[in-house]
Amino acid sequence: MAISKKIEHFMENSSWIRKMFEEGNALKKRIGEENVCDFSLGNPISEPPPLFHQALQLVVNDQTPGQHRYMPNAGYPETRKYIADILSKESDLPVSEDHIIMTCGAAAGLNVIFKTILNPRDEVIIFSPYFAEYIFYVNNNAGTPKIVETTDNFNINIHNLEKAINDKTKAVLVNSPNNPTGVVYHESVLKEICTLLKQKSKDYNENIYLISDEPYKKIVYDNIVVPTILKLYNHSIIVNSHSKDLSLPGERIGYIGVSPQCTDWEQIIAGAVFCNRTLGFVNAPALMQRVIRRLKNVSVNIRDYQQKRDLLYSSLIKMGYEMIKPQGAFYFFPKSPIKDELEFIKILYSKNILTVPGRGFGRSGHFRISYCVAQSVIERSLEGFKEAIYQSLDAGN
Repeated sequence: MAISKKIEHFMENSSWIRKMFEEGNALKKRIGEENVCDFSLGNPISEPPPLFHQALQLVVNDQTPGQHRYMPNAGYPETRKYIADILSKESDLPVSEDHIIMTCGAAAGLNVIFKTILNPRDEVIIFSPYFAEYIFYVNNNAGTPKIVETTDNFNINIHNLEKAINDKTKAVLVNSPNNPTGVVYHESVLKEICTLLKQKSKDYNENIYLISDEPYKKIVYDNIVVPTILKLYNHSIIVNSHSKDLSLPGERIGYIGVSPQCTDWEQIIAGAVFCNRTLGFVNAPALMQRVIRRLKNVSVNIRDYQQKRDLLYSSLIKMGYEMIKPQGAFYFFPKSPIKDELEFIKILYSKNILTVPGRGFGRSGHFRISYCVAQSVIERSLEGFKEAIYQSLDAGN
């Protein structure tokens, strides 16, 4: 066999998101892209903000020698200081560039952190529904993912979490705003988690880390505020990227931030710098590191996403779909009108609408809609969504 059994197994169970995306590409070739409503992939259609292009031009035209050479594996000190100043202001903590590592996006950041902290068979608690790749990131680094179900409205059930923690628990991973649900965890919920982790860390005489994956932190609606875990829990680690808030998923630029209150932050940072190098990332892209530090308080047009959310939500609710209204990110996670969401996905596919089954996110009976698409795609899809739910109800009768 050319590939390892482990990778073969992972590939067989790999992301439903990519599977649907690939099916969508085949459908587009067959009937034309303009006839397909593709809600499968969280690939922002929005262009980066105008200030990004201005900053990019300035950086590209800078002829100062050494601009494209190696830098410290943690990244440019001035870029790390830029990130640290933002986190310090948010948390009222003395975050410095020494607490920051620039990474090739959040995916690389998570892999680096898991590589750094996990011993074989250490457990990482992940809340369901979850971003599917989390499972592979933990497995990549010899850890064991442990899935904890959330409530019916996708909030964290503290009792389920408490039952899941044991002497093998090394970290708890949260994602807020959440992919695939759009739920934002309230500060009171996060405080409950932190109180529990403090007690369990004491019980097992071992630090349990709280890791927050935050690529959608700036994409929130209705004056919602996303709390920072840095000021809530000493042993906290933030992983973030600019894939979504600046519409730069192809540029792979993000960072790791470790709380200055973490008792072993220096060891974690040193280990993560080593892993950033030995995992093959070496350092985050030099060009993007120089660009993003010129973009303080800049993000994509959140109002545009909110208008799309409101249009699709109000339309689907009127048709009879059941769902939680997203507070952030750009996803819906409705209940399937029929028990087997795969069958409903097929009905939508017959209407040239591409979505992703909930089992790909660890929660069957639902499906994900990614609305980071053109408004015209949403408008064009509405009749198909209506026909699909009516067809499923008729089939149920």
